[in-house]
Amino acid sequence: MQTGVLRVLRATAASWWRHKELRRTGQAQRRERETVLRDLGYLKQAALLPNAHVICGEGGTFIHLGWTTVSTFAPIERFPLATLAVARGTPFIDIRPVTDVTTFASLPRVTRDGSADPEPWGLGSSVSLTTYIDMVKALGARIINDPRPRQST
Repeated sequence: MQTGVLRVLRATAASWWRHKELRRTGQAQRRERETVLRDLGYLKQAALLPNAHVICGEGGTFIHLGWTTVSTFAPIERFPLATLAVARGTPFIDIRPVTDVTTFASLPRVTRDGSADPEPWGLGSSVSLTTYIDMVKALGARIINDPRPRQST
């Protein structure tokens, strides 16, 4: 395992040590370990699941892992787990530059289980991650770690 990844995960999990009662009862170490293992599981899922992605907007940052979502109200710069996932290659969709919020809100969601709905898409429809990326890119979103193969012209 990369030492840098473990260092970041342990730093975020160290908050358990600030609780006097948890230190006194010996639970701080157990909770720190559980938190690190949980976050390592999220990173592993982000690397393995084909539709996993990180999305950041004015409302916070979300790591979408199929049926699981990990989120915070903070931007990605203050969410170390999301930053690690993106650094390890998980697609990142930055929707902060998107100005047409109404159109963005009406976009279909990314499929969780790989079964995309046929066009025309409406509310509650699911599309593949690459189709979703095309849609949000047209609205002005920035994409990092695009999962599509690079096309040379």
